Amino acid sequence: MSDEKLVGIVLVSHSAEVAASVAALAKGLAGGAAGVPVAPAGGTESGGLGTSAELIAAGAASVDRGAGVAVLTDLGSAVLTVKALLAEGDELPDGTRLVDAPFVEGAVAAVVTASTGADLAAVAAAAEEAYTYRKV
Repeated sequence: MSDEKLVGIVLVSHSAEVAASVAALAKGLAGGAAGVPVAPAGGTESGGLGTSAELIAAGAASVDRGAGVAVLTDLGSAVLTVKALLAEGDELPDGTRLVDAPFVEGAVAAVVTASTGADLAAVAAAAEEAYTYRKV
């Protein structure tokens, strides 16, 4: 699977621990998704709570395999940071897309879908569809 062009996924949280845990959960629940490139980008460079443009850009670069990068975020300022990076135009790999999806459920859906070799549009759609998951 390493030679296959897979969509990369970046999980942006205000907490490094939350980002890493959601990444591990999504990959674990996705079963055969070991080859899906997923990068947690949580917290600040100093380990505090917040978001870091540098960590997001580095995460996106690390998962870029030429099929696009889906970025999922947890809270408002994480969204604003990603939008600013996208507006700058040269900070994120070509084909990077901010996905409007619930953080945990969307991450799982994105990783599962990416593991099938789906394109960026399908990965984003699967993550966005997670808003419709009912719990009752």
